[in-house]
Amino acid sequence: MIQRVYEQCQKANLDTVIVATDDQRIFDHVSNFGGTAIMTSESHQSGTDRVAEASNTLNLKDNDIVINIQGDEPFIDPEDITLLKSCFKTKETEIATLIRKIDHMDILNNPNNPKVVLGAQSQALYFSRQAIPYLRGVEMKDWLDKEDFYQHIGIYAFRKKTLDAITQLQVSKLERSEGLEQLRWLENGYQIKTAITKNESIAVDKPEDLLRIQAQFFS
Repeated sequence: MIQRVYEQCQKANLDTVIVATDDQRIFDHVSNFGGTAIMTSESHQSGTDRVAEASNTLNLKDNDIVINIQGDEPFIDPEDITLLKSCFKTKETEIATLIRKIDHMDILNNPNNPKVVLGAQSQALYFSRQAIPYLRGVEMKDWLDKEDFYQHIGIYAFRKKTLDAITQLQVSKLERSEGLEQLRWLENGYQIKTAITKNESIAVDKPEDLLRIQAQFFS
């Protein structure tokens, strides 16, 4: 799966693709298929912290763009990676992420699918596991007919200097409540720009997911 994610990333318009890991087996696997990997600390609490360490090992410059792509996304679309990168054509962009319009009530109601509300400049105002915004006076079964709701797709990009800064922040109250790391950044005044993708995210979080994907795409 790591090899497939790596190869999908190589199809995007990126300067380099590197796997950051604390597992020697993954490091060896990446090396064996001809990829590039960096060993990082075992103590990191998040992928953001791990990517920050890797970016410092590479001696990146403050304004370089670092994209954090999870290793459990074998179906990541290279066009989505390029779309995320394009958010940084605006020099004010510090952090960017992808979102997708919700078209099924089961996603809107699922706390495992974080939702996001947007400002006028497509910046994230808030992320929640609840359905937001609340539509007063409208039955919930009709919400998708009355309003656009957006699901957060968990791929981030950062300016290197911003990445370094946010890894120094303490866990915040909202982050602890919702279990969403990005709320720490919003609480501390960072803006998160969003771009809308039409592609569905298909992550492999547990063995059952892999079996479902194999049946769907490879049977």
